[in-house]
Amino acid sequence: MRQLLLQIDRWITGIAWTGACLLLAVIASLGLWQVVARFVLSQPSTWTEESMRRLLIWMVMLGTVVAFRRGALVSVDLMLRVSRGAWRQTVRGIITLTALAYLSVLVWFGIDLVTRVRFQTFASMELSMGWAYAALPVGAALAFLAVLAHHVDPLNEELDNAQ
Repeated sequence: MRQLLLQIDRWITGIAWTGACLLLAVIASLGLWQVVARFVLSQPSTWTEESMRRLLIWMVMLGTVVAFRRGALVSVDLMLRVSRGAWRQTVRGIITLTALAYLSVLVWFGIDLVTRVRFQTFASMELSMGWAYAALPVGAALAFLAVLAHHVDPLNEELDNAQ
């Protein structure tokens, strides 16, 4: 079961990492196009700013999956550094349960938010707002898996290298 969880996690985390990087490139390209259209062509783009904001939500949520998996989010580092043995496992368990509770709330209310805004459209495009806000429950659900994988196989690169 552990190996299956870690294998699925590697696959999901890899996709999230690649997706977040691609979205960053798309957002940067849209920003460049917005500047060129406005100041060079004197024809401001009406859809790029709104697209960039919505894609940024997806990028952050996909990046959060990777951050949770690598243990790169701000956590109770001091408690982990000074704890040993069974107490360290208890602290790790508390951190994991807290993260899972937070992500569960985000999934629950994210789904509610998506269902509420699904009939609204973007101001500049005929696209449902639900697509933008779907990043919250999707990213949180993927991060839920990453938190479980991190608990089973911790990767504390920042904590191990901290001074």
